[in-house]
Amino acid sequence: MSVVARQGVKYSIIGYLGFLLGTFSAIFIFPYDMEFYGKLRYILPTAEIIVPIIVFGLSFSNVKFFAKVNADGKHHNMLSLSLLAVVINFLIVVGGFFLIAYLFPDFKKLEVWKMKNLILPLALVLALSSVFNKFLTNYKRVVVPNIFENFVPKLANLGAFCLFFFMGFAEKSAYGFFFMMFVISFFGYGLYTNRLEKVRFDFDLGYFKKDNLYREILTYSFFGFLGNIGNYIAIKIDSYMIGEFISFEENGIYNNIYSIISLIVVPQMGLFNLSAPIINKVLANGDYNELDRFHKKTSLSLFFLGLVLFCCIAVGFPYLADFMKNGEDLRSSEPIVWVLGFAMLFDLATGFNGHIISLSKYYKFNIVVMLILAVLTITTNLLFLKHTDLGILGIAIAYAISLSLFNIIKIVFNYIKFKVFPLGIEMIYAMILGCISINIAIFLPDFKLNILNLFYKPAVVLILLFIGNYFLKIYPLDKYLNKTFVKSLFKF
Repeated sequence: MSVVARQGVKYSIIGYLGFLLGTFSAIFIFPYDMEFYGKLRYILPTAEIIVPIIVFGLSFSNVKFFAKVNADGKHHNMLSLSLLAVVINFLIVVGGFFLIAYLFPDFKKLEVWKMKNLILPLALVLALSSVFNKFLTNYKRVVVPNIFENFVPKLANLGAFCLFFFMGFAEKSAYGFFFMMFVISFFGYGLYTNRLEKVRFDFDLGYFKKDNLYREILTYSFFGFLGNIGNYIAIKIDSYMIGEFISFEENGIYNNIYSIISLIVVPQMGLFNLSAPIINKVLANGDYNELDRFHKKTSLSLFFLGLVLFCCIAVGFPYLADFMKNGEDLRSSEPIVWVLGFAMLFDLATGFNGHIISLSKYYKFNIVVMLILAVLTITTNLLFLKHTDLGILGIAIAYAISLSLFNIIKIVFNYIKFKVFPLGIEMIYAMILGCISINIAIFLPDFKLNILNLFYKPAVVLILLFIGNYFLKIYPLDKYLNKTFVKSLFKF
């Protein structure tokens, strides 16, 4: 079995375990104190928004130029200078942060200022870690970085929460544990990199001054920075804005619901790694008819499987909330489940729109699209915060609007350039079938025991979906639900 295949299998396993840990915590642990959970979910995303500014795309350059600098034996030189540049950028960002506070005294009233002693150092640790993370991909090693990138944050949240709520530690102590988990992760990156190949720190600038290589690196880093900051702002800004302008408790509720509804994107995990080579090949061959066929097939797969999961969550959520601590707060915010759910379903239905662009000669357009998404997300969030009383429901609607417009832009672009279109009539049939299944399950009588309702209503939805799919032939489940396919899942 090749290194890539082994790493791919392990990467998927770690990804699913991390998701299960996050979902378990969201259902059974974090609802005990939504306010403190909301603070944790404010601190990390806020730090992550600052990270792209500090890194300035240098992490991507360590991948882009690795082959060249490695051939010249200067890859450790580039890594060393990248880490040094991150530290220098951090000092500049800190200086700008305090300058803003000096010029605009009201800035000190914001939560980001009050929590600066934790957020700023955390941003530095995350920035240094991101350089190592990308550097390790050059060695075709993605499993350990995936543990540090996706699993450790969930452990940090869970551990800090348990220390504070269940063990009675002070908030500062819980924050200290939270921060130290990322510090340990950073040193883990360094030790693992050193294990693969002994790191030789070299801060000499001579190699990069020759033939103005540094200009080429900085130019590429700048484009990486633009795309990355747009992505981070679009994804992380919700938690910042809710914590800053509404409350930490509402931020906890929103993120709790988001964690649960994110179950519907599980089918997407790892699928791009399988699809990327195929997309790359057909783009290279210019076979856009095959690209359109493959695009429709993968989009339908993602959408149908996501729809099945969403329908089960939609009918089971009210009963699940009854088993959760402070479930009444979640139950009162149930509309968020529907808003986020439909937005994510549309995202799944559009398939790998962004990946098609990023793997083509038009890859720079992705940067434009990400910046558009960032601006849309901030603008719609501010509109709903300032001009409505919808609270976190308004944030959810803003997220849905910006994400949907983002996907529509990519659909139009791909249709113009490649004549590919992800949506099909089968998706409409699936949506109608899903709506009918949900309504039938909702109107069925409830048992007195909610535990029965929690299982029997989603089970009804599953049965109706499978029966409807059998007659309408929407999705070829028969190709997957057979002995050969099941056995293949366990053949590593």
